[in-house]
Amino acid sequence: MGVQIAVDRINKAGGINGRPVELIIADYESKPDVGRRKAEKLVVEDKIDAHVGGVLSNVCLACMPVWEEHQIVNMVGVCLDTTMTTTKCSRYTFRPFDYAPAQAVAFAPYLVNKLGKKWHIAYADYAWGQSTRDAYAEQIKKLGGEVVGTTGIPIGTADMTPFLSRISGDFDGLFGIFFGKDGVTIGNQAYDLGLTKKHKFAGDKIEGFVGINRYVPLIEPPLDTPWNKKFFDEAVPRLKAVDPSASVPDRYVQSNFEAMNALKLGIEKSGFQGRDDTPKLIAALEGLEMKEGDDFPQGDKTLRKEDHQAFIREFIYDVHDGKYRILEVVPKEKTVFPPACKFASS
Repeated sequence: MGVQIAVDRINKAGGINGRPVELIIADYESKPDVGRRKAEKLVVEDKIDAHVGGVLSNVCLACMPVWEEHQIVNMVGVCLDTTMTTTKCSRYTFRPFDYAPAQAVAFAPYLVNKLGKKWHIAYADYAWGQSTRDAYAEQIKKLGGEVVGTTGIPIGTADMTPFLSRISGDFDGLFGIFFGKDGVTIGNQAYDLGLTKKHKFAGDKIEGFVGINRYVPLIEPPLDTPWNKKFFDEAVPRLKAVDPSASVPDRYVQSNFEAMNALKLGIEKSGFQGRDDTPKLIAALEGLEMKEGDDFPQGDKTLRKEDHQAFIREFIYDVHDGKYRILEVVPKEKTVFPPACKFASS
């Protein structure tokens, strides 16, 4: 939906450099092998000029060699696995939003200094959850805190009780690294087991928990801007048309919307006309500065040249009376983490 909103707006304004954008959409069915086959089809049969998207990190990682082999710019929409812009980075892949090390640098001081010194981390046991676990553990320890244990839970686990019931010992807080349905599951089942009563709870949306996110769906300072209001006005009715229970655009709608707009900005700057101009597009995207406005309602961001990782402001918030409440805003300059990427020879 985020990509579609951006493309519709672009085409309504006359396209990019006078040319309309055509979306060719493929569903990878949450399976890495299917994702790679669909990526090959997009490149070879549909002859796409660039790619925007990706949600599950294990699928994103499986598709990255396809974009590399065919020299197609890949603008990531959601995938958060740390290695995508570190040990497995690619000259052709860009992530125009945050990643776990940046969030950990921004959030760890609040966790250790205001919530508790000792933490147990429960995480979705696949690429994204594992790399996020490592990033938070590193920053918590660096600030004098302690991770007393970790518990990995496979994604899609309906009954997490057997995993959660094994969590015991002396610690101040439980840190959860989950998303979507699994985030709801662990919140409910940790509450039922009494874990959220005995310990501080961070990471998922449950009453009293404290979390961090690149985007919080609120029209409140500092997000009470005309750009964010416009984004809401466009997104909300379209989301409700798909799912009547949908209420506001989340971070996934936001990051896909801004990913498409980052690609647009690079195409405009480079004069990109097609695949032959990919080197020009890469050069335009490296170091790209994106300013808060209609295209980037989340805020200013910088797409670092060394690893194609963006740095953005972060929002620390809690859930009070079932609603988000912003506690602190961490400027993007205080989220920077050193690059750890070496691009393969082209």
